[in-house]
Amino acid sequence: MIETLADLGEAELLLRLAGFAPVGQLDDDTACLGADPRPLLVNTDVLVDGIHFSDGTTAPMDAGWRAVAANLSDLAASGADHVEGITVALVAPETTPWSWVNGLYEGIAAALEQHGGVLLGGDCSTGSQRLISITALGRLGPLRLHRNAARPGDVLVTSGPHGLSRLGLALLQNDRHLPDGDLPETLKAAAVAQHRRPIPRFDALKALVNCKPAQLPWRAGGTDSSDGLLAAVQALCSSSGCGAELDHARLPRPGQWPQGEPWDRWCMTGGEDFELVLSLPEDWAEAWLSALPGSQRFGRITANPDSLIWSGDHAAVELSGSGFDHYRSA
Repeated sequence: MIETLADLGEAELLLRLAGFAPVGQLDDDTACLGADPRPLLVNTDVLVDGIHFSDGTTAPMDAGWRAVAANLSDLAASGADHVEGITVALVAPETTPWSWVNGLYEGIAAALEQHGGVLLGGDCSTGSQRLISITALGRLGPLRLHRNAARPGDVLVTSGPHGLSRLGLALLQNDRHLPDGDLPETLKAAAVAQHRRPIPRFDALKALVNCKPAQLPWRAGGTDSSDGLLAAVQALCSSSGCGAELDHARLPRPGQWPQGEPWDRWCMTGGEDFELVLSLPEDWAEAWLSALPGSQRFGRITANPDSLIWSGDHAAVELSGSGFDHYRSA
């Protein structure tokens, strides 16, 4: 017989979930953070069943890991070099198996163990649809990354390849829209792994801080590519009042990535790769590219607001869909 949340009841559920937090952490209605002179960065992400995860593509542990990774990626993309912890709000129907919830929190715990932080608290409620809302708290390091800090002449760089997560999702869904062509098994495996277990790029942030040329100020434009590479560039440009020129030959394609417009579109708009996308002065960009394996240069910031063009022919960058949008269908 499958044990459900209705079988457990709220008190027993909370007692079991307390096992994923430090001893005594969930005894009270609030969490207390120790005094720290560094600014506190806070962000919240919501993951909804059928939108961000599903039983057909995402095991419970992977759903938990992905939920944490999405939040921690935002912290890394803002300059946090220390994770205090997270709170988790879970909504689930009473028919939900306890095994699913247990797997979810095992994935949450595994991600925190690898990347830092603890379960600080949260809440649970019944509802018609499964929903996970996580709030993450981190401490700001030496560099505060802002979307509005891009400047004309900056180099556009990213911490890694793009498109893998979108391909991984398509493979897991047996997507009929998967572009034609035989794919290497190594590429398929990398894509599925990237979709299931993305990595917030604290390592890339650390390399960025450590390689800053002494003569340059602490100014860098930054965001992550949770909604896609193109959406990240557009966010930097919009916030900074700038434009961008992208180098088609240097798009951050994964190794063994097929050629063609559909594949370029997935590279630029697929989303959920959770790489850092940065706007840096030339010297800092070159230092970072040398310090971080896998990082890539793919364009430059221009002084023309709202202008997004390809280098060479200066044609406008036009793709069907610039990135994930919760309120617009694909």
